[in-house]
Amino acid sequence: MERSRSIVCVTGASGYIGSILVEKLLERGHTVHATLRKLGDEKKTGLLKKIPGADTKLKLFEADIYNSSSFESAIEGCNSIFLTATPFQHKANSTQFKDTSEASLDAIQTIIRLCEKSGTVKRIIYTGSILAASSHKEDGTGFSGCIDESCWTPLNLTSPYPSNFELAYTSSKALSEKALLDYNHHEKGSSFEVVSLSIGLVGGETILSSLPGSVSVIVSPLTGVTMCYTQLKMFQALLGSVPLVHVDDVCESLIFCMEKQSMAGRFICVARGGYRQGQA
Repeated sequence: MERSRSIVCVTGASGYIGSILVEKLLERGHTVHATLRKLGDEKKTGLLKKIPGADTKLKLFEADIYNSSSFESAIEGCNSIFLTATPFQHKANSTQFKDTSEASLDAIQTIIRLCEKSGTVKRIIYTGSILAASSHKEDGTGFSGCIDESCWTPLNLTSPYPSNFELAYTSSKALSEKALLDYNHHEKGSSFEVVSLSIGLVGGETILSSLPGSVSVIVSPLTGVTMCYTQLKMFQALLGSVPLVHVDDVCESLIFCMEKQSMAGRFICVARGGYRQGQA
């Protein structure tokens, strides 16, 4: 049954995917609780407030993964929770957590408890990454086959294109996704369903004022930006190709995951084609 005009929460609402998702949800008539790290950032809040329908259907909340209890107000009263927020930079000097993975796992556990406490949440939809779904063998000798939903990236792999950011990001996404999906098999029973969407490298239009990082990576063979091109090569080395996906398809898929009467588990969201070995 389609959940028409629900109250939903979108974390990381000022990001590339989050902002388009908010736009599509408002267009469908849903009330959106959107979280940002700083409500005082007028550039980001102003962007969201300009979306059609925001004046009556959008509520902004300040919340940060490094302070996971701050999500409580945003979650309260919601039917579905879209988790698009991901920590990109570790706050080493101002946090109890040793890295982004530890911070993300703490946030996941807190958000699960807050969703249970709410009594209204029926589903969590997590925006995962295809980087966490490599079919690479544990010993690093090659690939075991095609990528599917059973694949998990070995976190001890070495890369010919090492990037501390990408390695930390991959670890954070994989561990967070596993922790969330485990809730579907909770021994005491679950209060809601968890869906994870492992998405490819995202391209397409944006309502942001600057070029999203993933788009910069996609076009790096043309722009020649070394850092972005290195990230593209890292994608290719880890996955055997670079699976791409349009931001519209990502957001429509996320909403589809919300609208299904019953849905749980892990699903891959990529387009056909993309860069293959030797093309990037």
